[in-house]
Amino acid sequence: MCCRIVDMREKQVICIKDGTILGCVCDVEVDTCNGKLVSIVIFGKSKCFGLFGREEDSVIPWNCIEVIGKDTILVNCDPPRPRRRCKRGPIGSLFNSSCDN
Repeated sequence: MCCRIVDMREKQVICIKDGTILGCVCDVEVDTCNGKLVSIVIFGKSKCFGLFGREEDSVIPWNCIEVIGKDTILVNCDPPRPRRRCKRGPIGSLFNSSCDN
Protein backbone atom coordinates (compact mmCIF):
# COMPACT_ATOMS: atom_id res chain seq x y z
CA MET A 1 0.00 0.00 0.00
CA CYS A 2 1.36 3.42 -0.92
CA CYS A 3 0.54 6.41 1.23
CA ARG A 4 1.33 10.07 0.62
CA ILE A 5 2.06 12.49 3.44
CA VAL A 6 -1.08 14.43 2.53
CA ASP A 7 -3.13 11.25 3.03
CA MET A 8 -1.61 10.72 6.50
CA ARG A 9 -3.09 14.02 7.73
CA GLU A 10 -6.57 12.52 7.61
CA LYS A 11 -5.69 9.44 9.68
CA GLN A 12 -6.37 9.09 13.40
CA VAL A 13 -3.48 7.94 15.56
CA ILE A 14 -4.39 5.35 18.20
CA CYS A 15 -2.16 3.97 20.96
CA ILE A 16 -2.45 0.17 21.05
CA LYS A 17 -1.38 -0.04 24.71
CA ASP A 18 -4.64 1.41 26.02
CA GLY A 19 -6.71 2.40 22.98
CA THR A 20 -6.24 6.14 23.50
CA ILE A 21 -6.98 8.31 20.47
CA LEU A 22 -4.00 10.65 20.31
CA GLY A 23 -5.31 12.80 17.47
CA CYS A 24 -4.60 13.20 13.77
CA VAL A 25 -1.22 13.52 12.09
CA CYS A 26 -0.50 17.22 11.63
CA ASP A 27 3.13 17.14 10.52
CA VAL A 28 6.05 14.82 9.85
CA GLU A 29 9.77 15.11 10.54
CA VAL A 30 12.11 14.12 7.73
CA ASP A 31 15.84 13.44 7.88
CA THR A 32 16.95 15.33 4.78
CA CYS A 33 20.42 13.76 4.79
CA ASN A 34 19.08 10.20 4.55
CA GLY A 35 15.71 10.96 2.96
CA LYS A 36 13.78 9.04 5.63
CA LEU A 37 10.76 9.86 7.76
CA VAL A 38 11.88 10.20 11.37
CA SER A 39 8.60 10.80 13.19
CA ILE A 40 5.00 11.95 12.98
CA VAL A 41 3.75 14.95 14.93
CA ILE A 42 0.33 15.37 16.52
CA PHE A 43 -0.46 18.92 17.59
CA GLY A 44 -1.58 19.39 21.17
CA LYS A 45 -5.20 20.18 21.94
CA SER A 46 -6.08 23.86 21.96
CA LYS A 47 -6.92 25.54 25.25
CA CYS A 48 -10.10 27.62 25.37
CA PHE A 49 -10.64 27.74 21.61
CA GLY A 50 -6.95 28.50 21.03
CA LEU A 51 -7.00 31.74 23.01
CA PHE A 52 -4.58 30.34 25.59
CA GLY A 53 -2.35 28.40 23.21
CA ARG A 54 -2.34 24.64 23.17
CA GLU A 55 -0.93 21.66 24.99
CA GLU A 56 2.42 20.14 24.05
CA ASP A 57 2.70 18.38 20.70
CA SER A 58 3.15 14.60 20.62
CA VAL A 59 6.11 13.42 18.57
CA ILE A 60 5.96 9.71 17.75
CA PRO A 61 9.11 8.08 16.37
CA TRP A 62 8.71 6.18 13.12
CA ASN A 63 9.84 2.92 14.71
CA CYS A 64 6.85 3.08 17.12
CA ILE A 65 4.36 2.88 14.25
CA GLU A 66 2.91 -0.64 14.07
CA VAL A 67 0.30 -0.38 11.31
CA ILE A 68 -0.78 2.29 8.85
CA GLY A 69 -4.32 1.43 7.84
CA LYS A 70 -6.94 3.02 5.63
CA ASP A 71 -8.34 5.32 8.35
CA THR A 72 -6.02 4.90 11.34
CA ILE A 73 -2.40 4.60 12.38
CA LEU A 74 -1.69 2.26 15.28
CA VAL A 75 1.31 3.16 17.40
CA ASN A 76 3.06 1.29 20.20
CA CYS A 77 4.20 4.05 22.55
CA ASP A 78 3.39 5.31 26.02
CA PRO A 79 0.17 7.31 25.97
CA PRO A 80 0.41 10.90 27.20
CA ARG A 81 -0.44 11.29 30.87
CA PRO A 82 -3.29 13.61 31.78
CA ARG A 83 -2.22 16.60 33.84
CA ARG A 84 -3.38 16.92 37.41
CA ARG A 85 -5.76 19.78 37.85
CA CYS A 86 -5.74 22.05 40.84
CA LYS A 87 -8.72 21.74 43.15
CA ARG A 88 -9.27 25.37 44.03
CA GLY A 89 -12.22 27.66 44.02
CA PRO A 90 -12.54 30.39 41.41
CA ILE A 91 -11.10 33.08 43.72
CA GLY A 92 -8.19 30.97 44.99
CA SER A 93 -7.01 30.18 41.48
CA LEU A 94 -6.60 33.88 40.72
CA PHE A 95 -4.02 34.36 43.46
CA ASN A 96 -2.18 31.02 43.37
CA SER A 97 -0.95 29.66 40.05
CA SER A 98 0.71 26.49 41.36
CA CYS A 99 -0.84 23.32 42.72
CA ASP A 100 -0.10 22.00 46.18
CA ASN A 101 0.92 18.35 45.97
